[in-house]
Amino acid sequence: MGVFLIWISLSKLTDEDIESVKNSFKTANYWWVLLSLLIGVLSHFSRAYRWKFMLEPLGYKPKFLNSAMAVIIAYLVNLGIPRAGELSRAAALAEYEDVPFEKGFGTIVAERVADLVMYALFILLAFLAQYDLIKNELAKKLPENPLHTVLILAVILTAAFLFFRALKKSKKPSFVKLRSFISGIIVGVKSIFTMKKKWAFILHTFFIWIMYILMLYAAKFAIPETAELSINAVLICFVIGTFSYAATNGGIGAYPIAIQSAAMLYGVSAVAGLSFGWIMWASQTIMVLFFGGLSFLFLPLYNKSKKSS
Repeated sequence: MGVFLIWISLSKLTDEDIESVKNSFKTANYWWVLLSLLIGVLSHFSRAYRWKFMLEPLGYKPKFLNSAMAVIIAYLVNLGIPRAGELSRAAALAEYEDVPFEKGFGTIVAERVADLVMYALFILLAFLAQYDLIKNELAKKLPENPLHTVLILAVILTAAFLFFRALKKSKKPSFVKLRSFISGIIVGVKSIFTMKKKWAFILHTFFIWIMYILMLYAAKFAIPETAELSINAVLICFVIGTFSYAATNGGIGAYPIAIQSAAMLYGVSAVAGLSFGWIMWASQTIMVLFFGGLSFLFLPLYNKSKKSS
């Protein structure tokens, strides 16, 4: 899928456009990219530190370095197999910190619930901050006849009503699993607010996501065409770009297109938007490959004395 999206985005470019993209990579100010990556590292460290607030009530206090390397390795694994990183992260702590796999994995699921809530908040914030822009863009996509719009909304609401009714009452295995998943999310959210150090956990969660935004904000200065993007524009780019990671492994192919589409809403040319997206994706992926590879090699060495005893 990712390779297909890469082909789609590149096939639309002329030879001149491709040269412009190459020139953007050559002339980009990589000090801003480096700053963006350093901010990203802070978010990873905060995520590793936040994990302890979920593990401590269970009686486990893993070393910070083990937690940090497990987090980075998880990002590396996700590049190859989507969502398998969470399994590898729990497995790493089971191997080197004697945290039972199912308990470690359970805390990761609860963390993901918190992240899902944060992402929803950022979507809402983006919608409120750019209401007029979003309304105008939707108006272009909706039929001109108001009756058609009403009919579309009626169909959507009816479908939603029937779906949730079936979800509540159906005994089909797929619906039962979905109900169980939603219940797990609710339990996960409740557990966050009942943990002993809930405010520290919540503050770290906000810090992680603010760092994600700042990563993109810092990187926008790397090329002149995107340097003038406002914080609201960066927020829209972030929301759309983050969603693209669900489409392909590590956002390959999808992330640059998502950033391009968002940036074009603010007058950035298609080529400059694509260049910005590729610079962001490439730098983040290189960071994950580098630090993830080092963590994969160093983790067993760091714990060698423990394993030999």
